[in-house]
Amino acid sequence: MIDSSLLNVDKPARYMGGEVGIIRKESPEIRFVLAFPDVYEIGMSHLGFQILYTILNSHDWLAAERVYAPWPDREAQLEEGGRLLCSLESAAPLADADIIGFTLQHELSYTNIVNMLRLAAVPLLAAERHDPWPLVLGGGPCAYNPEPLADFFDAFLIGDGEEAAPEIAKLCRELKKSGASKSELLEQLAAIPGVYVPSFFSVDYLEGGRIERIVAHKDGYATVKRRFLSDLETAPYPTEPVIPFLKTVHDRVSMEIGRGCTRGCRFCQAGYIYRPLRERTPEKILETIEKTLRHTGYEEVSLLSLAAGDYGCLTPLLKELMTRYAESKVAVSFPSLRVGTLSDELVEEVKKVRKTGLTLAPEAGSERLRQVINKGITEEDLLKDASAAFRAGWRLIKLYFMIGLPTETMDDIAAIVALARRVKSEGRGCGGGEVNVSVSSFVPKAHTPFQWEEQISYEEILTKQEFLRSELKKQKLKFKWHDAPLSVVEGVFARGDRRLGAVLLEAVKLGCRFDSWGDHFSFSKWQQAFAATGIDPRTYLRSRDVAEILPWDHIDSGVSREFLLQERRKGVAGEFTQDCRQGVCSVCGVCDFAAVRNRPAGIDASITASSFKQAGPASFAPPDAEGTQRIRVKYSKTGAMIFLSHLELLTLFTRAVKRAGIPVKYSQGFHPHPKFSFATALSVGVESSAEYLDIEVAPGCAVDLLKASLNRSLPEGIAVLSAWVIPAKSPSLSTIMERVRYRVTVPDTLSENLELSAANFMALETSPFRRVKKNGPQEYDLRHELFSLTAAENSLTMEIGRGKPLEFVSAITGIAIKELEDCRIEKLEVIFKDSSFI
Repeated sequence: MIDSSLLNVDKPARYMGGEVGIIRKESPEIRFVLAFPDVYEIGMSHLGFQILYTILNSHDWLAAERVYAPWPDREAQLEEGGRLLCSLESAAPLADADIIGFTLQHELSYTNIVNMLRLAAVPLLAAERHDPWPLVLGGGPCAYNPEPLADFFDAFLIGDGEEAAPEIAKLCRELKKSGASKSELLEQLAAIPGVYVPSFFSVDYLEGGRIERIVAHKDGYATVKRRFLSDLETAPYPTEPVIPFLKTVHDRVSMEIGRGCTRGCRFCQAGYIYRPLRERTPEKILETIEKTLRHTGYEEVSLLSLAAGDYGCLTPLLKELMTRYAESKVAVSFPSLRVGTLSDELVEEVKKVRKTGLTLAPEAGSERLRQVINKGITEEDLLKDASAAFRAGWRLIKLYFMIGLPTETMDDIAAIVALARRVKSEGRGCGGGEVNVSVSSFVPKAHTPFQWEEQISYEEILTKQEFLRSELKKQKLKFKWHDAPLSVVEGVFARGDRRLGAVLLEAVKLGCRFDSWGDHFSFSKWQQAFAATGIDPRTYLRSRDVAEILPWDHIDSGVSREFLLQERRKGVAGEFTQDCRQGVCSVCGVCDFAAVRNRPAGIDASITASSFKQAGPASFAPPDAEGTQRIRVKYSKTGAMIFLSHLELLTLFTRAVKRAGIPVKYSQGFHPHPKFSFATALSVGVESSAEYLDIEVAPGCAVDLLKASLNRSLPEGIAVLSAWVIPAKSPSLSTIMERVRYRVTVPDTLSENLELSAANFMALETSPFRRVKKNGPQEYDLRHELFSLTAAENSLTMEIGRGKPLEFVSAITGIAIKELEDCRIEKLEVIFKDSSFI
């Protein structure tokens, strides 16, 4: 059933489901809802979510479904209508699931977690969730200090989820069959490696808030050791992921080439909690990308790793990707590249399709401070990379820095300005270049050498940001920064304890949501929440004594405490720790040198260009064939697809054409686009059986094959009805359209005297109408634009020129357009001036 209320929210595609690649299962034994505590566009960009969705759904008895944090407009709809938060796949309330698994990516998403439970009518506190409430499970990087969320979660998974998540689901299945209680489930969950059950621990505090002791209440369960996936090469990977209708943050194929990092940057939590290094071979990467592009139709591949530039055979891998996909206009990008790894050869390959964004992260402005954080790069390295990029045609480089790092002085802050100026100067001999400086505030994180360090105060952040703003402006450098209040709240929860659960509850009551979004974050509400619970947030930003018990001391990340303390001492002394990829073990404690060990892909320059071309059916001509054939397509848009905007529809067809292997022609220029031409932009909420699209393809493209291939690639609700070849110089669809026939079905409560109202309107000579738009008012005569009108018991069928159907219905019935929002609108036919092209 179509949820008509979606017409009244921003971006209905966030909530409609039905995407290509979606997996629906009837009556599964276990329903595992993957919950992402942020908006759909961010959650759909998260690779870990897609990996778990694929792995869990590979079991017949198990259904993995998805839910994302509803935007405030949708939240208001749910509350006003007395409706519960439901999954996209089955539209089942979260409370009916067996497991709700939240991914914990960022501390500023914590209020969304509590709010999602509230909107699902699931008891917020774990102590209040007995049978038959679902198991609420958390995982992800923030689970390495789960204590601020301990009151809300039944259990956490510490570490990699590929193997552990199915084990948890299997145990739930077995105990569900036997009728076991929630307490019995938690007892047995604690036996699964990597699972932390917070109710099996209690915490005693000293006066002033420091921890006196962490007490384990289960024998043999004093610490919980992180779960490791030993071999990335053989792990399942989503080659048929769910393809969103709307544009997401990372709208591309995400290919994880490696997990873990050997560099040892002392501020970087990911560099410690994802150890050891595990890389996929080039052959596995190429095979996975090939399958994923075929199933998705994406036009970009992102090679993901904490340090993608360290991948041993990156350049030959990139050359092979370009050989295979440059002709298909598939670009390759990196989230960021480590300074010193951007060779001339590498940038030449990347720019062959289009120059994707380029971010370099020196982190600190001075050489001294880079030694403190063990960054292991020099100013010379950065300038060399910048020069290579500018020479290759890049005109914008983004530099990423942090302020507030341990031992930092104002000289180090001034060095950021000087270094950014030198980077910009590298572009002078290459036609000029711009540099954007992005600065965040350092937040100490658990399980890093800097976990004991002080986080600088709100006031100090503002002082340093103002200095940078002023000095960078003098150098004509653009400056972006992370708001100080957000960094303060993030820092509190990053190293927080269980007492913060009360603060979270209060913040949600006060309306805190989407705190990582600057325009939604309210520092005053957070200050109220801290004051109401009697907690001073500044006590969480202080430095910690090395003898002090830390809230996460019972969570074992694999890296020893002794190693972290050693790295802290070396940081203060400015001593460098060598990358253990170079063969010198740093004795961090993670590896057992059997199952758990570094698994680099090696350095392999033997990857050679192949004759492989990603292609569709053999009947299609290659896209580079000379000449152009123009095909006109008529298609329908029904069901849930009525909620798609015109831009989303364009994206849908772009990907469908790629998946179908149709040899579409591309525009020229910096960002090539497939040559599509739509007749008009159909309004959101309107059904249609008469939509038209022109596609330019290589000559000799079989029309019947194009129609069949497209229909196989399109989602339910979009169907190609017919397709035919038209002359290449045919007039555009928009110029030969004359009028459109619509049918509007009016709700029974508004349909009284419809036939009489229609007759009276047709008797008018004129009916002036004024529409206010952003670029000014538009005025036209509705009666003159109405060519025919037929009234039935509860519907109006009309042929109109200009205007929208509801504008006419409102004028005919005298009912305000706002009250007609529940009308069903169907576009039945387009009448063209010249039918020879149709």
